Amino acid sequence: MTHTLPGRRLSRAAVGVLAAATLTGLASLPAVAVAAEPDLGIGQLAPITGAQPGSRVDVPFSVLNKGTEEVGKVWVSYTVTSGLAAADSYGNCMYSTESSADEEPEKAVAVCAVDQPLKPGVLYVPEQPIGLKAQDSALYDKVRVSVDSTEPGPSDNGGSDPVPGTGAPLKLVEKGPATDADRASHGEASSSADVTAVNTADFALTGARLKGEVGDKVTASVKFVNDGPAWVYRELGQGAATVDVRIPPGTSVVKAHDFCSPVTKTHYTCGTSQSWVNPGRGETYPFVLRIDKAVEGATGKVSFTGADRPFDKNAANDTADLVVDAGAGTTGGSSTGGSTSGASSTGGSTTGGSSTAGSATGGSASGGSTTGGADPQTATGGNLAATGSSSSLPLVGASAAALVAGGGIFYAVRRRAAAVK
Repeated sequence: MTHTLPGRRLSRAAVGVLAAATLTGLASLPAVAVAAEPDLGIGQLAPITGAQPGSRVDVPFSVLNKGTEEVGKVWVSYTVTSGLAAADSYGNCMYSTESSADEEPEKAVAVCAVDQPLKPGVLYVPEQPIGLKAQDSALYDKVRVSVDSTEPGPSDNGGSDPVPGTGAPLKLVEKGPATDADRASHGEASSSADVTAVNTADFALTGARLKGEVGDKVTASVKFVNDGPAWVYRELGQGAATVDVRIPPGTSVVKAHDFCSPVTKTHYTCGTSQSWVNPGRGETYPFVLRIDKAVEGATGKVSFTGADRPFDKNAANDTADLVVDAGAGTTGGSSTGGSTSGASSTGGSTTGGSSTAGSATGGSASGGSTTGGADPQTATGGNLAATGSSSSLPLVGASAAALVAGGGIFYAVRRRAAAVK
């Protein structure tokens, strides 16, 4: 017969007593209160249309404390794209710029410390709407308003140092208890809206005239420039412009610009380095062509394609010619030349006849791109720049060109590390 040892029985009893004592002690401990996190929301901003360059643009907004506790202080921030600027300077705001980065353009930023309590369930609005000004370059712009219970940190993109405002402070006033509809429309801590101005932007193209003999390689530099006065900001991922290039008969492409992709052997489509282009900026697309046979007056075409351009009211410079003269009496050899521009180029050095500009904020030229106006129109029909023949290849910056399906738009994505959101 098996007997249970007394020591084992005592051990189990002891464990039971200790467990009961432990549970009793835990139950008697006081509960620790956990403070609820502030829950703030910004009302959905309404689009603004019909802004006039040089005029004031008012941006109303509202703030809701959706939590259960009063919030003692909040920070209201707003950012605008380059066609807009602050019209009012609030004394409790710090103003700076954020550099373009992650395919986003430069922005102006205001961070305002509103040192007043916000009651739960109450809707607040500013004493007066935020005051902005439409710049001469305004066309398609954006404004974003956000609210935080803690002070926002500096942007990772860099930019200018914050400068304090000089006027009366930005204040919030009670509008009344929030409704269910108010709670639904204040679901997020930030909201953005489009601001559309009544303005124009003249997109212009320049072609080239080339001379050479059969077997020569010549460089044709096609140019696109925004002659303003407005900047043009497309949606993220969409090029600011799309240029269609048809190669002259009797020639073949040895090397195309990196922003250009072939549709056929004689048909290319070219995009831009960013989704925006500032006045006076644009792109240059060098094409190295080989003259395969003499075709007198061989002419290719350059034109715009892709997204609509309702802002461009001047159709006279929307097309240009690429002419290759390879008839009798032309001079062979290996002289180098590219297209020239009627306006000055910004930055960069000239290599193999093509101008290579450095990057710049908003619609910067890069990887063989340049800035400058369109050339005067020649008697041959279309904007041309006279060039010579060349057997040397231009040095073109390495950039990626991607075809947006169904749109025919090639957008070269390039990250930039610099200033404001």
